[in-house]
Amino acid sequence: MTDLEFARERDAARFALRRGDELLSVLDYRDDGRTVALARAYTLPAHRGHAYAAVLVDRAVAELEAEGDRVVLPVCWYVADWFRDHPERSGILSPRS
Repeated sequence: MTDLEFARERDAARFALRRGDELLSVLDYRDDGRTVALARAYTLPAHRGHAYAAVLVDRAVAELEAEGDRVVLPVCWYVADWFRDHPERSGILSPRS
């Protein structure tokens, strides 16, 4: 999966995963300055079944961890399940999670 391009598209309030010009998956968020609510993970139907959403959540969480100034609220069921499966990454979770 080294040919995948990850980007934070702040103007659209989403993280995106692309291969070249082709959009594969998006992760919508809301940021209030303290908490980033990861609201909806979506993979385009033609690209489902390749773990793109998992890659996208992993990279988004890594970016937020590196920034270190916000906590994450997993609003989306997929993101909540991802954190359940990756308890080692739970240090960034909001106490409300």
